[in-house]
Amino acid sequence: MASSPIDTSKEMKLERYNSYIRRLNSTKLIVASSKLLFRVTLLVALILIFFFIINYPPFTSSENSNPHHHNIHTTTHNLLSSSFYGGGAAWEKQVRHSSTPRRVNGLSVLVTGAAGFVGSHCSMALKKRGDGVLGIDNFNSYYDPSLKRGRQKLLAQHEVFIVEGDINDAELLSKLFDIVPFTHVLHLAAQAGVRYAMKNPLSYIQSNIAGFVNLLETVKLANPQPAIVWASSSSVYGLNTNVPFSESHRTDQPASLYAATKKAGEEIAHTYNHIYGLSLTALRFFTVYGPWGRPDMAYFFFTKDMVQGKPINVYVTQDDKEVARDFTYIDDIVKGCIGSLDTAEKSTGSGGKKKGPAQLRVYNLGNTSPVSVNKLVTILENLLNVKAKKNVIKMPRNGDVPFTHANITLAKKDFGYKPTTDLSSGLRKFVKWYVSYYGIQSKDLDSSNDHSQD
Repeated sequence: MASSPIDTSKEMKLERYNSYIRRLNSTKLIVASSKLLFRVTLLVALILIFFFIINYPPFTSSENSNPHHHNIHTTTHNLLSSSFYGGGAAWEKQVRHSSTPRRVNGLSVLVTGAAGFVGSHCSMALKKRGDGVLGIDNFNSYYDPSLKRGRQKLLAQHEVFIVEGDINDAELLSKLFDIVPFTHVLHLAAQAGVRYAMKNPLSYIQSNIAGFVNLLETVKLANPQPAIVWASSSSVYGLNTNVPFSESHRTDQPASLYAATKKAGEEIAHTYNHIYGLSLTALRFFTVYGPWGRPDMAYFFFTKDMVQGKPINVYVTQDDKEVARDFTYIDDIVKGCIGSLDTAEKSTGSGGKKKGPAQLRVYNLGNTSPVSVNKLVTILENLLNVKAKKNVIKMPRNGDVPFTHANITLAKKDFGYKPTTDLSSGLRKFVKWYVSYYGIQSKDLDSSNDHSQD
């Protein structure tokens, strides 16, 4: 008897129904996911648009804008961008702590170029007397950055925080002024050196002119506007032959691009003082030297080469006269910088608008005792117990001037500036630091001495 076929119609119908349900659920899931993805995308887009509007508002004329608008904008900007600039709340806490004075009526000073030679010494001196100090430095490689890092480490031990950034970064500067109501700015950041300008001229324009203008643009909008003391240079005297150099002498004949950028800075300072009521003081430094100094300076690389038994180039003028400089010890320069800060009057502007005439000053900070380069070498020979191998050559026509001599009468009258360190004493302190910092043993000096006598 043949078996009857199995009826599978019901099973097939059930399978088709289940397949339909799965497709329906899959379609619903895809639709729901698409809606969710769309909503998330829309939300992210709105957040980005809002962030862009807050950080990059439409340009408006400062004359027509509400003077309180800047404060509202920067406060909102501060809240939104804290995670993008500097690392957020912990970073802001460091900034505030470093810049808060510990003494009554203490200053709160932003020091640009704080990891530099003069900047680090000034930051330390201000902090030690109880002022608030915040540094900013880009740690560029014009000379060995490890020396700047060493200064940074030393300052950190005294609770001076250095923000790693560039003065051309307008967003970063704005944020710092959002966080801290600075009373003063000590602007020392610059591209230094006369000879290097022939190799990299644009670096001088970028730092000494564009960077200075960017800083002034930020300061003019600050509330309150801080007073500014900044580093010009004795190089601005250029081809001037009247000695000693006085602030009333001509400075319209620069002999180097470096000098020209510093001269431009003085003219720019006059403009911002005149238009925006910024209190500005320019300090013309005369050949600063001392511990933690710059390796591109003659006294520094003379010491290095003499210790290593290498010959040094000693320049004379084109008519075989000795080259001389008004060497100024770092501690004397620091006293001049602090004296300038203490006597700087408040800026008179607010929100980019001038309210009245503001202070505008220029001072020489020198030692008033020019010393020949030959005398400098003789002092180093005695301190290092090394006989220098000298190559006497004519000064190249690269912008260097043969002679500098500062008249400091004005600085003495206005804030009691009085240098007290002669070159022999100052170089003794420098050599002591140099030997310690680079770990040079006395036997190394003796061997160099023997080698140089061959």
